Amino acid sequence: MPYFSDADEVYQYIGGVFREAGEHPEAGPKLRGAGTVLRFNYSDPDCVLTVKFTEDYEVIEGENDVEPDVTLIMPCDIAHQYWRGEYNLAVGLAKGKVKAKGPVNKILKLVPLTKPLFPMYKSATDAKDQAASAA
Repeated sequence: MPYFSDADEVYQYIGGVFREAGEHPEAGPKLRGAGTVLRFNYSDPDCVLTVKFTEDYEVIEGENDVEPDVTLIMPCDIAHQYWRGEYNLAVGLAKGKVKAKGPVNKILKLVPLTKPLFPMYKSATDAKDQAASAA
């Protein structure tokens, strides 16, 4: 059974960590300076997140007309594992479990900038995890 029950949960948790990332004191300025637009095409559940890692940092939920520099395609469960610090994105790309359209080096430059955000994601998903284990 997938971790997220629907796209709204993906937008709440994964979209939420991206929204908070733009304001993070350590990671925010670096992410805004990356100059990359990244689109995530997720499956199980199907949804799309676009993040503008630019001075006008923005997280866009759903289909849109923003042209990404790179598109990552993966199941939501892999994204969840990544944000928990339990998944190596470079290995996922190498093994084909995560697919990329566009220059992969732009993604790999962003990966180390996201590590300070892992505790925020874990904190955000704690209540969901506790409710699931109580059920």
